[in-house]
Amino acid sequence: MGKIRKSILKRFKFTKTGKILRRSTGLDHFLAKKSGKKIRKRRKLIEVSKNEAKKIKQLLKS
Repeated sequence: MGKIRKSILKRFKFTKTGKILRRSTGLDHFLAKKSGKKIRKRRKLIEVSKNEAKKIKQLLKS
């Protein structure tokens, strides 16, 4: 068994049911032009797609 990639563990949250959650994009800069509604919506975590989840799990196994 190889080392676990710490960068992946820091970027994603893993739920007990096996879902992988990630941060929304577009909240680092250029916020003045975005509405408050958009900014509030993006604060929540988003579930990663099935294809991406599969890739992430493979990277953790290696």
